[in-house]
Amino acid sequence: MNITTTLRDDGVAVLAVEGRINLVSAPDLRRAVQSVVDEGSARVAVDLSAVEFIDSSGLGALISGLKTARTAGGDLRLAAATEQVTSVLQLTNLDRILRVYPSPDDAYRD
Repeated sequence: MNITTTLRDDGVAVLAVEGRINLVSAPDLRRAVQSVVDEGSARVAVDLSAVEFIDSSGLGALISGLKTARTAGGDLRLAAATEQVTSVLQLTNLDRILRVYPSPDDAYRD
């Protein structure tokens, strides 16, 4: 799994994730979210357009990131989730907790 972090002009940190989010890589995602929040970007968008697979450890990392961002007064939103990721979110009902947007740009238009 690779994560590319971009800080937008509006203060939103976009984490573009590529590959598989599983037991091995989930801690890296947790650390990436914690890092951007520690640097002052509590509004986080996770771009999942290049994620091939996510398991329960990956879901746990997203929930952990959501809690981290909200504790800092922000939010964590998902963007461009692939069909596989969307299916897992729906099957686990996490799509009710983790908001999914069409693109990182759409995640914080409100």
